[in-house]
Amino acid sequence: MKLQWTRLSVRFVVPLALVLALCAYVVVPLLDNLTLRWFVRDLDIRSRMLASTLEEPLLDHVTLKSRMRINQLFSKAIEDERLYALAFCDRNGNRLYATSTYPASLGCGEQNAASGGTDKSLVKLPRGPVHVARSTLSREGEAIGDLILVHDMSFIERRSADTRKYAIGFFILLGIVISMITVAVAQLSWRGWINGVRGMLKGELLPPSQSRPPPELSPLVGDLRALLHEYHRERQSHHDGAQAWTPERLRDLLRGELAGDEVIVVSNREPYSHRQTADGIEVSRPASGLVTAVEAVMRACSGTWIAHGSGNADREVVDERDCVPVPPGRPEYTLRRVWLSKEEEQGYYYGFANEGLWPLCHIAHVRPVFRSSDWEQYVKVNRRFADAVVAEARTDDPVVLVQDYHFALLPRMVREALPRATIITFWHIPWPNPESFGICPWREEILEGMLGSTILGFHTPFHRKNFLETVDRYLETRIESEASTVTHGGKLTQVEHYPISIAWPEASDVSSENRNECRLNIRKALAVPSSHLLGIGVDRLDYTKGIVERFQAIERMLELNPAMVGKFTFVQIAAPTRSSLEEYQNFEARVRALALRINQRFSEGNYVPIILKTEHHDQYALNRYYRAADVCMVTSLHDGMNLVAKEFIASRYDEKGVLLLSQFTGAARELHEALIVNPYHIEQSAEALYRALTMPEAEQRERMCSMRLLIKDFNVYRWAGHMLLDAARLRKRERVMQRIDLHHRAPALRRVV
Repeated sequence: MKLQWTRLSVRFVVPLALVLALCAYVVVPLLDNLTLRWFVRDLDIRSRMLASTLEEPLLDHVTLKSRMRINQLFSKAIEDERLYALAFCDRNGNRLYATSTYPASLGCGEQNAASGGTDKSLVKLPRGPVHVARSTLSREGEAIGDLILVHDMSFIERRSADTRKYAIGFFILLGIVISMITVAVAQLSWRGWINGVRGMLKGELLPPSQSRPPPELSPLVGDLRALLHEYHRERQSHHDGAQAWTPERLRDLLRGELAGDEVIVVSNREPYSHRQTADGIEVSRPASGLVTAVEAVMRACSGTWIAHGSGNADREVVDERDCVPVPPGRPEYTLRRVWLSKEEEQGYYYGFANEGLWPLCHIAHVRPVFRSSDWEQYVKVNRRFADAVVAEARTDDPVVLVQDYHFALLPRMVREALPRATIITFWHIPWPNPESFGICPWREEILEGMLGSTILGFHTPFHRKNFLETVDRYLETRIESEASTVTHGGKLTQVEHYPISIAWPEASDVSSENRNECRLNIRKALAVPSSHLLGIGVDRLDYTKGIVERFQAIERMLELNPAMVGKFTFVQIAAPTRSSLEEYQNFEARVRALALRINQRFSEGNYVPIILKTEHHDQYALNRYYRAADVCMVTSLHDGMNLVAKEFIASRYDEKGVLLLSQFTGAARELHEALIVNPYHIEQSAEALYRALTMPEAEQRERMCSMRLLIKDFNVYRWAGHMLLDAARLRKRERVMQRIDLHHRAPALRRVV
């Protein structure tokens, strides 16, 4: 560092010295000329004063022709060290009187004939320069002669030399002082700049909520943060590639980074539901990508999961705190159930969440419906769940994972009750553009509620960008686009994209059947030949999933390829959802009618091209269908991620099968080896389906191997791990800031005491 500073100083001082030397070279001659002019002007004034003083006595003596008196007058006058000689000339130019020092070479000249005024000049003599001034002496208006005054100018040269010496010394001193001051200021600025950069590095990419970057960093802070942010992501990717994300690694992360801090999950849908049947109480897992992903995290992290108890036997198995350990038979975490009345469920869940926010965020050509009564229930239920979080929290700084659009208001509510909590909100569905979101009458309240989060996650960079633009449009905030942070109400929220994934299947999750056995058994259950080509689609019966467009593509494929009729069947597993809503009732009726029409058109004997199963299937059963199928169709019209695509790939241990994937899913941004289609383009989807069914096994294996490696590495534990790592960094920073604040306040408190 010292060597670097020496080089920087030399680079600055040498050019400064050259500039000052050039200035001295130009300025000193100008200063000499100016000094000479000042002295000449001074001698002119002195000459006029002397001539005026000597005029009367000299004319008297000249009239009397008293040479002795004139010589005495002249001798006394030249006692002045500057006045070198005097002479008097008549009007004819004859020198009548002069001191012994008067140079003969000066004479009187033609100028003596001139009348009036004073003639002055600088004359070079062997002894040096002199100043010559001629003053015409008159009496009663008649010119008598000229008085010539000769001043010695050697003193001017001496003083000019002194002035040059002082000027050069001044420039040298000025250069030294400027160099010292500039180098000192530069060193202090450099140290401040370095400290600022170090602070940003130690801050791990996130700007402090209560400070601003140093002024000298302002022009670079955006680029620097973006660079550090990208470097951080790259470093994470390399580190992730070297060590697989597993439940054990996630537990180690919690112990190491979060020091055993408690984790609370909040979601509407519960991971396990208890239902009363003829055989007693049965436990089931709902078909939900959210539950599948988060439940794997909770098994690794333990903690408490707060959810709506919707099973008809849920109340019978909970304790006095409405809690039940899960999974059944091998408890690993606690499920806390919140009870809702029919009115609350209708307004909060079916009304505002699924008739309002769901179609608003999904561009699926269904108009959102907003009612004030639904909004009131939404606020009420969010408050109910927030109270449950506070009640379940054993500390004042838990890690709270809020799941999805059902709880947009909850983060702010929890923040008000637990200011030190780390709240991670993950939005599992797409986020629309600002214009679309502006339709919501309570858009500001929704945004403010979400900004109560410490970390706010989306599936893709596009959804994250849409959210930042929406906040910028409708709220007064400070947004750091490069660092992806929003400051609102003095609180900072980190907004990131965390692509969600699945847990890589364990042996217990997979059927013990080998591939051929699974293919034969599934085909036997479906009553189709063993050589039959089979397609699979797994969705909730929702208008955003593109089921109608999928069926139309199947119909078009059979039209274009008649040889496939009787050789290909598509199984659509469509779990009923939100059946009380008219839009969903109409959609289910439309799906059934379309499947019936296509089956009637292409059926031959016992053959039908589409088998529609509108019922729930557990993950084990779905996995068997995935393994038996030749192609999986995911044709969502708009989707946050879609985990069905990843579940299908993870199930294919035989490294065969083809995934046909909508370009409007988040998964399409990762699974590039799938056949990507526009589900609105029916012919394109039909051609892709035929290509999938006829794809050579070598190409299938090449595509499937690549996607399987990606999903195995980028699994749900990595998704949760990255969010929790970011949360751990923020928690550490918050604790450090609290200690610093306490340290600064301690002296003031002691003074008060």
